[in-house]
Amino acid sequence: MLNKYPLWKNLVILVALVIGFIYALPNLFPDDYAIQITGARSSTEVNAGVLDRAVDVLEKQGIEVKSSSLQERDALIRLTTSDDQLRARPLVQAALGNEYLVALNMAASTPDWLRSLGAGPMKLGLDLRGGVHFLLEVDMETAVAQRLEAMSGQIKRELREERIRYRGGDVQDNREIVLSFRDEASRAEAFDLVRNQYNEFLLDEQTQGDEYLLVLTLSEAEISAIQDYALEQNLTTIRNRVNELGVAEPLVQQQGADRIIVELPGVQDTAQAKRVLGATANLEFRMEARQDAPSSETEEFSFRDQPQRTARLEQEVIATGNNVANAQQAFDENGQPQVNITMDSVGGDLMNRATRNAIGRRMAVLFIEYRTETETRMVDGEPREFENRVVEKGIISLATVQSALGSSFRITGLDSIPEAAELALLLRAGALAAPMYFVQERTIGPSLGQKNIDAGMMSVALGFGLVLLYMLVYYRGFGLIANIALTLNLMLLVACMSILSATLTLPGIAGIVLTVGMAVDANVLIFERIKEELKAGVPPQTAISAGYSRAFVSIFDANITTLLVAVILFAMGSGPVKGFAVTLCIGILTSMFSGLMVSRSIVNLVYGGRRVEKLSIGGKLANV
Repeated sequence: MLNKYPLWKNLVILVALVIGFIYALPNLFPDDYAIQITGARSSTEVNAGVLDRAVDVLEKQGIEVKSSSLQERDALIRLTTSDDQLRARPLVQAALGNEYLVALNMAASTPDWLRSLGAGPMKLGLDLRGGVHFLLEVDMETAVAQRLEAMSGQIKRELREERIRYRGGDVQDNREIVLSFRDEASRAEAFDLVRNQYNEFLLDEQTQGDEYLLVLTLSEAEISAIQDYALEQNLTTIRNRVNELGVAEPLVQQQGADRIIVELPGVQDTAQAKRVLGATANLEFRMEARQDAPSSETEEFSFRDQPQRTARLEQEVIATGNNVANAQQAFDENGQPQVNITMDSVGGDLMNRATRNAIGRRMAVLFIEYRTETETRMVDGEPREFENRVVEKGIISLATVQSALGSSFRITGLDSIPEAAELALLLRAGALAAPMYFVQERTIGPSLGQKNIDAGMMSVALGFGLVLLYMLVYYRGFGLIANIALTLNLMLLVACMSILSATLTLPGIAGIVLTVGMAVDANVLIFERIKEELKAGVPPQTAISAGYSRAFVSIFDANITTLLVAVILFAMGSGPVKGFAVTLCIGILTSMFSGLMVSRSIVNLVYGGRRVEKLSIGGKLANV
């Protein structure tokens, strides 16, 4: 019997190994320490002048700049050490001011020819590479106030539809809605309407002079329910926004009653992450106030693109961004950016009810943004960062209602394509139920994870080295073949993780060590089977064939069981557990390929196609 693979099978193995080598190669080019400059707003341009100012500041402070470059929407300055990176950020932020965001980053140094093939290094987890850690606080008072404002508008609309005359209806102390009536009968009708449809309120009837008051107070249970909903909705929205950013294996979880932790390992654009996660972008649809409308029921706002231009809007909100089911950036007939909006059933009904009797009037789209601005000031000769909470409201569209609107319409009047794209992203990912503010922002530099990297790599190198030495001493020539297969297996594992953009964490390194052990198990089973066949007097070529074919069932059985466990870990686990499971799954598949296919191919090349008198496999040498 001659052990020989057909040409096509050898070519398949060779192609797989070449592809693996190419896609594992980028991991030999470590990322550069860098700072990234991005506009605080999507419309703020980062040009060559801004980059030159930043570089000048660093050079004056004696910080060596490796290189600097302008990219599509930002600028990148590469530095030599992590210490320079940490020193550079506050200095550049202080020099550029609040119009720009300066973030720590790791810039890829993969050669262009590899990048042109789509090859890139593995992403490292927060514990190895570093990343961004955010602690955000949900503004619960505003959550309750927003909910009250919405219910106030609904109650007033229903009172008008029932022709119950009233005054007031404004929210007071973020807890109460006070309605005033001219007579007791009107108040009694309103009392029955609210009691039947809004059981979340405690009702109290009061009399002040000739006014009959109805005071609606939110119960403690309802306030608690609103706050719980705000936290849950914000958690969901943040997860959606993280998915839009494309971050691998993020951590988004609740901390306490009103805080959310977000960890973004290996993130490439920390500035965009902060802007997208922290922006409480929402929309309100309001009618323009009539000329005879009392000032107490109207508000004046400026246009976002023309601050000198203003319009007076009704306080009553028709619908909000919470009613948006989908949003896509597009272009109007003049080539200007717009956002196509699709409302949910509730929002579509609210829009229809508000506009069917308002044809000829103008409706405004009010953009509301809650954000935290970081201001860098020099204190005792050192740059210090101070955070200010800012609320901005501006009209982005004021158009005449031509016909009754439904669930689908468009928003025009946006400044730029990036602004339209970002607004669509935020609305599509979901509106935050309440504003959130950055309580803590921590960028974890790779130097903090260096000890983990060193320890992990040492464990892989030590385990791998001992396995190679044992196999070489115990199995001699076949041990050398196994060592080559093991090395190629490690290369394939790294290549697969790079292709799949899997994130390597410290538990993932443990998965690699386990994979090395499992890969050598396959070779041990095969080689011991070959030795048994040789002891039974079987010719070497037959023993090789029998060793690989008869050990296959045992190898497959052991690996498929472990693979099922790894899949369950991935499905049920989170964070580091998932990282371990991903590495283990990929490692099992590559170890089976290298143990059964690659090592067999090498054995065939060495012994196949010729007469063999003995095998160098340790122990007793077999003769023909």
